[in-house]
Amino acid sequence: MRNSRSRSREFALQGFYEWVVSKNDPAAIAAQLVESEGFSECDVPYFDRLWHGMTREYAPLLAALAPFSARTTDALSPIEKGALVIGAWELLHEPDVPYRVAIDEAVELAKSYGGTDGHKFVNGVLDKLAASARPREASAARA
Repeated sequence: MRNSRSRSREFALQGFYEWVVSKNDPAAIAAQLVESEGFSECDVPYFDRLWHGMTREYAPLLAALAPFSARTTDALSPIEKGALVIGAWELLHEPDVPYRVAIDEAVELAKSYGGTDGHKFVNGVLDKLAASARPREASAARA
């Protein structure tokens, strides 16, 4: 069984997919997600921080990822893009989430919901972002 933060990330990815495909209002999407079956299994305050962070800071998050990706964001599937945005937001704004957890959770989202090898791309990009955003934590883990 997935933990409550993992469930929060799953719902954020679902909402992200709807947001980038339909361009619907993020507040309306969040209101729909709250009513979804299984939402009570989320860490609701965490979901709220994540959802508002990734939708309000979408452009800066993509900009933070750009130097570490050989592909443009337009070339990414919505699932890859969503997993990257979730991972980037956590790496940049949630220091209580260990960098390895942020990367692993994003990779799991890409594996579960994305294409065949999308998770490898997500892992590589977030690993490079982590080395830049959290150099002490990343280098200590590699040592």
